[in-house]
Amino acid sequence: MSFSRVIARSFSSTSALQQMVKPPIQVFGLEGRYATALYSAASKQKTLNNVEKDLVKLQDTMTKDKKLEEFMKNPVIKRKDKVEALKSVSSKMSVSKETANLLGLLAENGRLGKLNSIINTFKVLMAAGRGEIVCEVTTAKPLDADMKTKLEAALKKFLTQGQSLLLTTKVDPALIGGMVVSVGDKYVDMSVASKIKKYNDLITAAA
Repeated sequence: MSFSRVIARSFSSTSALQQMVKPPIQVFGLEGRYATALYSAASKQKTLNNVEKDLVKLQDTMTKDKKLEEFMKNPVIKRKDKVEALKSVSSKMSVSKETANLLGLLAENGRLGKLNSIINTFKVLMAAGRGEIVCEVTTAKPLDADMKTKLEAALKKFLTQGQSLLLTTKVDPALIGGMVVSVGDKYVDMSVASKIKKYNDLITAAA
């Protein structure tokens, strides 16, 4: 049985979950496997919108409550203690069963540090299901209005009929220059930092 199917069955006890629901796009990595399994489980239970609301609320709570975020990422705290604590958090936030099961499963597996990435990946799946393409652009300095408009226009050329673009921007000075673009399940690194690393690797290999 595949890793994703094992996760999906952990989200719900219903036999219907033995067949995975295919998401609108394919996502990769550990985050992709958890997000896909959650999408499948929530789809079977017809709770996709509720789960999305839960995760957005949880993400917002972690942003505001640094103690909660630190608790989730702290490797010293025992997994069983995290499981019990998150049961309480789930109850207080009145989240859906699928969301609560995700938190419990991540706590048991020591993967709570990946929660934010899993939430973002799940949001990409939900957006794709609505015909929205999530695009995140990271630059060394904030984009001005004119540059953002031009970038948006360029990215829209890659969309197909019926799709809409959801553009978000982030700033990371470590990039030095250029940009990193993530569109749906595609990723392009055009930063100066990546070029410098590439040259350094070539020089090191030749030494």
